[in-house]
Amino acid sequence: MKSFAIALVTVATMAAFLGGCCGRTTKVEVQPATAPATTTGQQLMDLQKAYDSGALTKDQYEKMKQDIIDKSGK
Repeated sequence: MKSFAIALVTVATMAAFLGGCCGRTTKVEVQPATAPATTTGQQLMDLQKAYDSGALTKDQYEKMKQDIIDKSGK
């Protein structure tokens, strides 16, 4: 009888342990990485470099430059 009680306690303990560690899942929330804030001046300098390298046409450069200036005033 005593060995039956020990076996029952052992089974109950193992069930509780396994149910606690294996029966649940933990939801992990991943936050998107945020880019460091870029100043208006830095954006304009980067835009100028892109234009100087030939990556942008004059019209593209002027439009993007105006967009940066307009957004900085908000």
